[in-house]
Amino acid sequence: MVETSDEWIVTRTGISERRVVEPHVATSDLAVEAARRALDDARTRPEEIDLTIVATITPDMVFPATACLVQNAIGAVNSGAFDLEAACSGFVAGVAVASNMIATGCIRKALVIGAETLTKITNYEDRTSCILFGDGAGAAVIGPSDRRTVVYSKLGADGSGGNMMRLPAGGSRMPTTAETVRDKLHYMVIHGREVYRFAVNRMQYCIQDAIDARGYKPEDIALVVPHQVNQRILQAAADKFGLPMDKMQINIDKYGNTSAASAAIALDEAAKTRDLKPGDVVLLIAFGGGLTWASALIEW
Repeated sequence: MVETSDEWIVTRTGISERRVVEPHVATSDLAVEAARRALDDARTRPEEIDLTIVATITPDMVFPATACLVQNAIGAVNSGAFDLEAACSGFVAGVAVASNMIATGCIRKALVIGAETLTKITNYEDRTSCILFGDGAGAAVIGPSDRRTVVYSKLGADGSGGNMMRLPAGGSRMPTTAETVRDKLHYMVIHGREVYRFAVNRMQYCIQDAIDARGYKPEDIALVVPHQVNQRILQAAADKFGLPMDKMQINIDKYGNTSAASAAIALDEAAKTRDLKPGDVVLLIAFGGGLTWASALIEW
């Protein structure tokens, strides 16, 4: 559909495969599956959940919130629910919000989900973006614990860069019309070079900020779980801080960029495949449209 090749894509992004949902599958379907797996893994009953957060930029519909659909489907009858829209930063931002609400005593347990069906808003005639995005979901149960503790989190934004990544039509600024559909304004628009520079800068900033906040050195970090944006960006951050690449959880080759689901999927894979020990320092970092960024530092 566009002039490209597997070699060109892999060399510039590190992406070898992506996942695409079937036409009838919605974001809530992926979110429900991820939620159920997370609840099973945490040995938590749905009615124990006090808050359900779904981080997504591809909700089933404008309203009700996708989180409400998930809350009903899994039987979390005692849970509040809302969607969190921070693009690729969404899951990590959700972890920050939920952990701080638990720390203040507002809630006891939260279910945080990152879920996206980005292929439904991808313009496959735009070579700069259509090679990047895939569908997926990941989730985590967060609650009071003396073993796995979020010891630091931070959210940031720079709205002046909002035009770098956007979906122009379908909101109150540009409601849906025959013309907006004709002009393909319901697909993502990405300014690649500007986004690349932003991502490099914010990733390095998030790592430095987190280790400075807790008095760590780069070598104290056992694992970095980043938003899967681009292999070269991840490599540049690792090189800057002297982190070996095996301390970076990378799966962009298998899934591409899954926005809010990205860090959630990577964290799940790390928990299942890494030999993480009590006290190991794990850093979640993400950055994306808005512009937004988020970090969460976990002592395992």
